Amino acid sequence: MRWEGVHTALVTPFAEGRLDLVAWEATLARQLRAGVQGLVVAGTTGEAPTLEDHERDELLREAVGLCGDRAVVTMGVGTNSTRSTVQNVVRAQAAGAHAGLLVLPYYNKPPLEGLRAHVRAACEPGLPIVVYHVPGRTAQRLNPTELAVLCEIEGVVAVKEATGDVAYGQEFMLRSQKPVLSGDDATWMPLLTVGGAGVISVLSNVAPRRTVAVWEAHRKGDLEAARREHYALLPVVRYLFAETNPVPCKMMMAEMGLCTAELRLPLVPGRLPDEALLHDLA
Repeated sequence: MRWEGVHTALVTPFAEGRLDLVAWEATLARQLRAGVQGLVVAGTTGEAPTLEDHERDELLREAVGLCGDRAVVTMGVGTNSTRSTVQNVVRAQAAGAHAGLLVLPYYNKPPLEGLRAHVRAACEPGLPIVVYHVPGRTAQRLNPTELAVLCEIEGVVAVKEATGDVAYGQEFMLRSQKPVLSGDDATWMPLLTVGGAGVISVLSNVAPRRTVAVWEAHRKGDLEAARREHYALLPVVRYLFAETNPVPCKMMMAEMGLCTAELRLPLVPGRLPDEALLHDLA
């Protein structure tokens, strides 16, 4: 498995309240053509809290079946209940996921010992786990040492670090050798330059080819080209995060003809993108 490069945090397409599997298959194919290193199913961008278990299973089966070994397929497994999280891990493992994305428990804000027990339990079934640190969603910002402690648990293979704080990322990397995938499209390229391994990206839903181009330029040592493309995409990133993710992403994808703009409550449609932002994203 490649814990580097661009891993797309996929939107979940809906049509009249149901999964739109035609759009889902087309989305997966488009991502693979662009050369992404990984696909993340049923994460925040995929509206995971609103998905039924059978829908999660369907999305994952399609992704694993289409991707084969061409990309790492990571399934969102985390909840704020250890019991339901472990159940999600077992289901994901049985359906062929390559890894599980484990958001740290939100709302109940457990102490470090509780977090350690939670991560250990999620790792117990044997599915490789990517720990997901996103204080904006969990209301709990760990210090870099605490996050490093969690990432040393056997079975944790990488971390998604979504503070958007490059200084935080550096402090973490001083304390842990685990690959760091940025969870912030605005700062992932700067994080690469200080040792980051890649990104779990919202941007690559709408611009997979160009997001991969940033990674490839960096990998080849062409920082000028990477920086140029990164800056060119920043207006799109600003739009994508002007409202709650994934609302703008779905609005933009609908304008591009990739899926409907349908969201599940409590999310509702938002502002349409300016036409200029759609240039050269296909």
